[in-house]
Amino acid sequence: MHTKNKVMSFPYRANVALPDKFPVQGTFDLSVVIPAKDEAGNLPELYASLTTVLEGTGLRYEIIFVDDGSIDETSYEIEKIQMRDKRVRGIELRANFGQTPALAAGIDAAQGNIVVLLDADLQNDPRDIPFLIEKLNEGYDVVSGWRKDRKDKMVTRRIPSVIANFLIARLANTPIHDLGCALKAYRREILDEINLYGDMHRYLPIYARMHGARIAEIIVNHHPRRFGKSKYGLSRIFKVIIDVITIQFFSKFITKPMRMFGSLGLGLLAIGGGGLTYLVFIKVVYLASIGGRPLLVFSVLFILAGLQLIGLGVLCEVLSRNYFESQGRKTYSIRRTMPQP
Repeated sequence: MHTKNKVMSFPYRANVALPDKFPVQGTFDLSVVIPAKDEAGNLPELYASLTTVLEGTGLRYEIIFVDDGSIDETSYEIEKIQMRDKRVRGIELRANFGQTPALAAGIDAAQGNIVVLLDADLQNDPRDIPFLIEKLNEGYDVVSGWRKDRKDKMVTRRIPSVIANFLIARLANTPIHDLGCALKAYRREILDEINLYGDMHRYLPIYARMHGARIAEIIVNHHPRRFGKSKYGLSRIFKVIIDVITIQFFSKFITKPMRMFGSLGLGLLAIGGGGLTYLVFIKVVYLASIGGRPLLVFSVLFILAGLQLIGLGVLCEVLSRNYFESQGRKTYSIRRTMPQP
């Protein structure tokens, strides 16, 4: 059941409109991108419920299924659906590249002004899509779903998710409760500014916020998985720790990497220099032997490590500038320009 703070009645019909300050530029109002890996048993029901919801919105829409190297009948099911409905497009990847590349392929092909991302496992509820759009129309750029009443196994899914979201919320300073929820809605112009790599799909709202996006979160429904099996487990916790380090670097230092590496390098130089100063002092004043002292070795190592970090910072500065200049990317993001009266 939908929570009572969702006051909008269903079906949500043609009153779903794009606000004037977001001009229509795409072929469609809405693109729904669905990556699928061995989800043949879910696709017919997903398509049926999805089209019922989307037809009720009155929006021009398209549905894009991306087969991420499935070994079951996923591609066959997509073809059958596409033959019945020309608003459906299918993309079959040559191999299993992962969820982020699959989403990137779907987003690149999408022609809608709003892009909704949705899993193919029937755990996300298509009936939540109008609520995402309604929130988006309040002026937000990204609306993320929150599976507050999650229907997953406690040990292998829910506990890792809670730990992962806690770590990300604290270290990445994001207010979102459930970054792992696949159901999200984006304005097209935000996605156009982000290139997807690795496992970035989980952290798209964080990267969007780096570009100045306004982000909201709403509670969405969540259903138990009926067909297929989950692709995630306890190992996700360790991946999240690595991902958070990456996010921290990109959020704070991608345009000024010398700030991080230089600060660390200077800190190590100070420690090593302090150790050597102390050793020189006791050598000169007290004529003490310092050749066999561990402090001498550690001081030299700290100085060498500090110099290496400073050199790495300079190298990263060069790479950072090449990254922005070679791709024509800007270090800023414009929300809108204000015409002269």
